[in-house]
Amino acid sequence: MATRLVIATKNAGKVAELRDLLGALGFDVLPLHDLPDAPEIVEDAGTFSGNAAKKAIAVAAAYGCAALGDDSGLEVDALGGAPGVLSARYGGEGLSDVARNDLLLEALRDVPAPARTARFRCALAFAAPGASARMFEGVFPGRIAFTPRGRHGFGYDPVFVPDGYDVSLAEIPPEEKRRMSHRARALAAFAHWVESR
Repeated sequence: MATRLVIATKNAGKVAELRDLLGALGFDVLPLHDLPDAPEIVEDAGTFSGNAAKKAIAVAAAYGCAALGDDSGLEVDALGGAPGVLSARYGGEGLSDVARNDLLLEALRDVPAPARTARFRCALAFAAPGASARMFEGVFPGRIAFTPRGRHGFGYDPVFVPDGYDVSLAEIPPEEKRRMSHRARALAAFAHWVESR
């Protein structure tokens, strides 16, 4: 019988990326938005791992089963690592992905191509009820483009060009992105741990 695992996020894009990979590991995956009385978790930790652990532990306690928390975002070197843990709230609450990308590009307007290095970082936290979280991390390096391109993905995908590519992440088919992203890399570390237990 598959182990029940709640994905502790309401972000539909993250759920889509995580669901297929977790199902292949033998988990019965449940998105948080499908469950009643989902706890509201304030993401106020100063790190991705702190926020991910907070989500996983709270959701595991609320539903009495294993939970996987995710926190991830974009770190831009020319901005001192910003937007970082504030990636989803960059520029303020309620801003659209398009508006956030425009704001980011404006902040980098005078930054030349060689200095536009960046990375997506993902922290995954696995927690069982009453236990501390076990952490896994994935990093996906690249650079910030000068204009948004592509229709796939979500968030900063249209302005992020992965190392070794000349196209944005939003121009790469979703199935290919899922194999190479920061989330896929964190999940690979998680899968290795699951399979070695």
